[in-house]
Amino acid sequence: MVSEVSAVKGSKSADQGVVQLDPVWVKLREEAQAIIDNDPAMGSFVFGNVLNQRTLEDAIFHRICERLHTPEFPAAMIRDVFNEMRTDWPEWSEIVRVDVAAVYDRDPACTRFIEPILYFKGFHAIQTHRLANWSWKKGRKDFALYLQSRSSQVFQTDINPTSELGRGIFMDHATGIVIGATAVIGDDVSILQGVTLGGTGKEEGDRHPKVKNGVLIGAGAIVLGNIEVGACSRVAAGALVVKPVPPKTTVAGVPARVVGVAGCSQPSRTMDQILADDK
Repeated sequence: MVSEVSAVKGSKSADQGVVQLDPVWVKLREEAQAIIDNDPAMGSFVFGNVLNQRTLEDAIFHRICERLHTPEFPAAMIRDVFNEMRTDWPEWSEIVRVDVAAVYDRDPACTRFIEPILYFKGFHAIQTHRLANWSWKKGRKDFALYLQSRSSQVFQTDINPTSELGRGIFMDHATGIVIGATAVIGDDVSILQGVTLGGTGKEEGDRHPKVKNGVLIGAGAIVLGNIEVGACSRVAAGALVVKPVPPKTTVAGVPARVVGVAGCSQPSRTMDQILADDK
């Protein structure tokens, strides 16, 4: 896992205090320069989104806000709210680095830290949701709902602003993911495209799944109702889950049933979706 920030003392004098170094940001800038060296036509795009930004946070804000931009809600206005969130919720800076590391660690197609920042809509959708969730809690309900609507349009994910997401969430491909209002997702969870965490009807109150730490949910899986998906379990692709999933197990089928053990201690990190070893 990538550490958030390392600090080293200034070399000239102790009075200069501590010089803060962000290894993720340093690596990201190196990767940005390498893109330009390889393809100068990418220069304007890379400079605008990375090299002209001051920090990793600024780069993430800039890229996402440009993608969410509309004439009615310009990027600059959304960026202002992002900056309010960063000031009010300083832990987000640590969380976003864990989110970046999750993509780099789990996606075999991701070979550079810069890729989720610039290109991956799953990462962008998660950070947009974090802003929407923060805005909702601050009483800005309509702005939060606007972000949900705009994110659904741009990133093809529909995540209710009141749902709770832990850190280290990875949405691979992300298209078609739906997460209901009272859903809770723990840390280090991996979710593939087409997944629904929904309700069972028109019931009110706490009505959506609770996904514990380390879970892997395969493509097209549907989990319905206020049920628990136990820690470090696997939900197979295309499964329909309507009953609680025990920890460290694999469930598959329609309706889903336990077909074996999870196969490893951290299925969300190994991303192993093959069920043959459970037979």
